[in-house]
Amino acid sequence: MFARSSGTTNDKSKFIPLSNDGLQHIHYQGGKDVVTFYLRNNPSSKMFDGKGLILGGSHAPNYNISNSLVGDLSAILIEFINPLANLIRVPKKSTALLRDFEVKRDRIARETMNKNVTNLSGVPSWMLSVLVRVLELSGKNHLEEVWPNLEVFFHGGIAFTPYRKQYEQLITSPNMHYMETYNASEGFFGIQSDPNDPSMLLMTDYDVFYEFLPMDEFGTDNPNIVPLEGIELDKNYALLISTSCGLWRYMIGDTVKFTSKNPYKFIITGRTTYFINAFGEELIMDNAEKGLDYACQQTGAEISEYTAAPVYMDSRARCFHQWLIEFVKKPEDINQFASILDKYLQELNSDYEAKRYHDVTLQPLQITIARPNLFNDWLKTKGKLGGQHKIPRLSNTRKVIDELLDLNQNPVQIGL
Repeated sequence: MFARSSGTTNDKSKFIPLSNDGLQHIHYQGGKDVVTFYLRNNPSSKMFDGKGLILGGSHAPNYNISNSLVGDLSAILIEFINPLANLIRVPKKSTALLRDFEVKRDRIARETMNKNVTNLSGVPSWMLSVLVRVLELSGKNHLEEVWPNLEVFFHGGIAFTPYRKQYEQLITSPNMHYMETYNASEGFFGIQSDPNDPSMLLMTDYDVFYEFLPMDEFGTDNPNIVPLEGIELDKNYALLISTSCGLWRYMIGDTVKFTSKNPYKFIITGRTTYFINAFGEELIMDNAEKGLDYACQQTGAEISEYTAAPVYMDSRARCFHQWLIEFVKKPEDINQFASILDKYLQELNSDYEAKRYHDVTLQPLQITIARPNLFNDWLKTKGKLGGQHKIPRLSNTRKVIDELLDLNQNPVQIGL
């Protein structure tokens, strides 16, 4: 079995090996532990009185290799899940594994809207799309009117911060819980064990050996890679793993920062490829997420998707960051929004602040408003709509943002 990684920043995907041991001792063990932590924190839970809506991708035979599968990890997990779990899971397997996300989205909504759904599992962006369709078909305004016993969303894959406000508008029940997990194609690494702490507990008892590469040494010839006991708190590391699936000292592309050593707890700060350091500003995804969240709080705006990239120096040595943002709710004054974001990024990041000092090196950031559904349309052109595919948030090159800007100005009819 091979889990196909999103490969969004490139035109090609990577194929991550999956072994039976890895499925059982890493991925399925992670799923069991997530439920265990949730029930420990919520002993009065009734999630097993109903069903769980598990959103997955798709898989297919592995080209000309007999008895082999390739596809989204989520689809492979659904395919080989314990049959007993199917008694408390929706939608039916044939629907869950459909390749066409738009057809799948509609069928999932129709199959589940009259079920007693108590819990959700999936990537926030794609799950949100399904939930919106459920409300459209049901004619209801809030999800608890459709599923009165809904109590928890187990989410992962991408940062939840940009989507939290939209979920809180769809689900207004004070009894709703949100729990973050770190389950990637390469392995299951972390669980939010404490609902009052956004950090995740590093799962050290699975078939995974961890090493950490300091990001301030990333790209150097001889970086000082450290084992788990060698990590320092509040320092950015690229994550390296060796697993029973056959990955050896593999850099998965995520960056983490530890908040505790006893126990080991961490937050995901971004991607080794999702950063902007064109002028020494070292802006990472964690800065971007926090900055946008703050700007939205201050202006009442809501964001669906975004990406950002540098605009390199012109003849007058002027340069800046360009942000392309798709709003659910636009701010009344986009310039005010940009100013708030820019100033807060300076508070979060001293390198960015230094480069922005007196506008000498880096000019104020600029925001371009994306038309509705731009990012989904771009994913369609790549054949990457649905599943575990992600939008590249920050990039040191303009390849992605230029493609999006062109599609923003010149929409094309994209077949389903």
